[in-house]
Amino acid sequence: MDAAQTQVQQAQIIEKLKQKLAGVKLPPDVSEKLADELMRVELVFKTKDFNPELDRQINYINFVCDLPWDKAGQDILDLKRAKMLLDKNHHGLEPIKDRILEYLSILILNKSKGLIPKQPILAFVGLVGSGKTSLAFSIAESLGRPIIRIPFGGLGSALQLRGESRVKSEAEPGLIVRALKRAQVKNPVILLDELDRVTENARADIMGVLVELLDPEQNMAFLDHYVGFPFDLSQVLFVATANNTGNIATAVLDRLELIEMPFYTDEQKLVIGRDYLLPEALQSAGLDPKLITIAPDVWPNIVRPLGFDGGIRSLKRNIVSMVGKIARMVVEGNKGPYIINSQNLNQFMSI
Repeated sequence: MDAAQTQVQQAQIIEKLKQKLAGVKLPPDVSEKLADELMRVELVFKTKDFNPELDRQINYINFVCDLPWDKAGQDILDLKRAKMLLDKNHHGLEPIKDRILEYLSILILNKSKGLIPKQPILAFVGLVGSGKTSLAFSIAESLGRPIIRIPFGGLGSALQLRGESRVKSEAEPGLIVRALKRAQVKNPVILLDELDRVTENARADIMGVLVELLDPEQNMAFLDHYVGFPFDLSQVLFVATANNTGNIATAVLDRLELIEMPFYTDEQKLVIGRDYLLPEALQSAGLDPKLITIAPDVWPNIVRPLGFDGGIRSLKRNIVSMVGKIARMVVEGNKGPYIINSQNLNQFMSI
């Protein structure tokens, strides 16, 4: 690329950044900081001096501009719709669904008065595959909010949540502000998934950040070290999950409302598999539900092929595998229909 082309490209970069800054509503101190950063970028372009910080400065301006500083999504405040979605997505769990509806009712009442509710954070605790994560997604769907999942399994540093200072060349924003950038609204649902699975050596520091995140008195000015300015998280709806509470700090537990997930009986899992998981898998695969018939006496073997499992993750995996095998057969020319019975079940089960 010759000098003239380089100048044109640099001018385009500057103009694009100026337009971006002019087109977003930022807190005054943030706007002033970004304007200074842009001036430095422009100066480097004019002096033609190589500056290894240049790309990082441009990335910083873009990232901070892309945060939803003043953009909140419109909630769907319809309790009947919320109940319909919970019933559609979850078989049984009536006490848990009732508690979620009570929680949403308080949110609706507060929103109608222009208030920000200060309820404890719902935290679903139970076995893998017991429906914890899907309940969080149903809450988000009920409100019409985007949901961003932050997995805590193996999280090894509080800096992964809070970001790193830009004095470090490899600095990155933290998972919280990255979630907000992805959501593009300041009031998403953020799922803090498997809080109990952070690494041992970083647990104390991570729990300290969680206390700040979940405390309504503190999260109105959450400071990500990369961004360098406080961000208001008071409109974020945090939901948490855990397999157990043994590794969660007491100060964090004090800010959670623990909801224990029950074991599913074989009878409940049969209904979930037949009426929820199978139709979902068929729809995802693009298969006609009339193409497959599963004999009633086969379902117990699908539900419990290898012994007791209190969750439904294995059941879902079995059903998805069966549907996948049938999808392949259809594509290879065997149009069906398929009747799965005790004689041919092993052909469709991956165990």
